[in-house]
Amino acid sequence: MKFIIRITLLAILVSTTCYGGDKHNHKANEKAVGVEALSHDLRDLLSQEMRALQNGMMSIIPAYIAGDWTKIETTAEKIKNSYILKQSLTESQVKELHSVLPQAFIKEDERFHYLASMLEHAAKNNKAELINFYFSKMNESCVSCHTIFATHKFPTLSSTEEKGEHTH
Repeated sequence: MKFIIRITLLAILVSTTCYGGDKHNHKANEKAVGVEALSHDLRDLLSQEMRALQNGMMSIIPAYIAGDWTKIETTAEKIKNSYILKQSLTESQVKELHSVLPQAFIKEDERFHYLASMLEHAAKNNKAELINFYFSKMNESCVSCHTIFATHKFPTLSSTEEKGEHTH
């Protein structure tokens, strides 16, 4: 029973931490940094990528419960290789990503794709406990990245220090 509750909580976590498209018209301003400073086209591609990642992550939950390791392996491989970005970026967009996004963002992204690779490997070897472990780590990676780089999309993930709140 605890296992089902844990998987359900992961499903809720993933669905609440997806990266949505801009809901506001993005106007170039000098204060824009990171993802917000990307060109409109690149932000659109990034949003498409994040939606694809969310769908992939969400498809892992029922596959895990059903013991469908092949489905998890295939999905993890797609996540590892990116759904859209790697296939769609022009050379100038690659340069923009590396010049605009902070190195820490790129490191977070690399870690996420590494974890997807490990999930793929665990699924290929039918290791249920490791599948759960790496899937959980991927979820943590999403939240960590969103907390650092996407509080404009997910303001509830901003730290209490930024909000000026006192905590114990």
